[in-house]
Amino acid sequence: MADNGSGEPAGREPEGPGASRPVTIAYIAESAGVSVPTVSKVINGKSGVSADTRARVEELVNRYGYRKPAGAGRSNVVELVFRELQSMWAVEIIRGVEQVAREHRVGVLVSEFGLHDSAPATWDDTVSRRPNCVLSVAQLSPAEREQLRAKGIPFVVFDPTTELPDDVPFVGATNWSGGRAATRHLTGLGHRRIAMVAGPEDVLCCTARLDGYRSAMRGAGLQVDPDLVVHAPLTPEGGAAAARRLLAGADRPTAVFAANDLQALGVYQAAREAGLRIPDDLSVVGFDDLPVVAWVDPPLTTVHQPLTEMAAAATELALALGRGERAPQLGLEIATTLTVRQSTASPKN
Repeated sequence: MADNGSGEPAGREPEGPGASRPVTIAYIAESAGVSVPTVSKVINGKSGVSADTRARVEELVNRYGYRKPAGAGRSNVVELVFRELQSMWAVEIIRGVEQVAREHRVGVLVSEFGLHDSAPATWDDTVSRRPNCVLSVAQLSPAEREQLRAKGIPFVVFDPTTELPDDVPFVGATNWSGGRAATRHLTGLGHRRIAMVAGPEDVLCCTARLDGYRSAMRGAGLQVDPDLVVHAPLTPEGGAAAARRLLAGADRPTAVFAANDLQALGVYQAAREAGLRIPDDLSVVGFDDLPVVAWVDPPLTTVHQPLTEMAAAATELALALGRGERAPQLGLEIATTLTVRQSTASPKN
């Protein structure tokens, strides 16, 4: 006889499964002498099951190799996880996710966990919701990845900030090529003292953009002056502080490449404070191509990072994994392009 869900054993374990008897929840329940709801609770990580019963059911699940069908027990929702929602490019990402989700008749749930490691309870909420798949912006810790895998929830990392293992699916952009294109644009205009407001040294995309800058400088036969590379937060305040330092010297740069558009806006502020005109006295290039930078004065030359297209591709990949499909490739980088506006010109001297 089976139990009533309280976890007390009943009956005897039947013979092992044969070719004619697939391993099902009902079979596990019969083997453990418990009810089907009790086995379901154990498999889905729910409470209300005694420790002994949970251990017995888990042992049988492992012994018989039971696996839930792809998508079983998951809600028809893509959970989009941000570490912060304040940045302007969050809107572009949400737009791309929504476009694909609408086509597939899937809901979208947006979560914000904070910039640093989230509280365990916060992440546990995501796991317990059992979304169809998780799309995490910027990062997904090893512990979080293991939690999702344990529950059979597929995931994709969007624009990762750190190196990932080969088996972690991700979608990013060609950051190195973008950094090189931005710098080559400036060398092509005749600039020789080109500074870079680089991002944090531990952020993967920022490192790639800086490497692209260095490659273009070498390709133009120019030395990279360490004093012309300043690392700063990816904010207008960070860009302004870095630019003030760069523009304070007697032999100031004639052009600045910023690791993102927000930093570039800070460079604009510092240039105004120094009485410099853009682009007459200082050329500026950004990275991202946020909608707002086309409306600043002068409109910003920048590297277009196709955030909406990247988000759409990441969502398609996440949903395919959610359907149990094998992805043709787990890592995808979408090409960046240079958008030339009025913030760059040839140096006056």
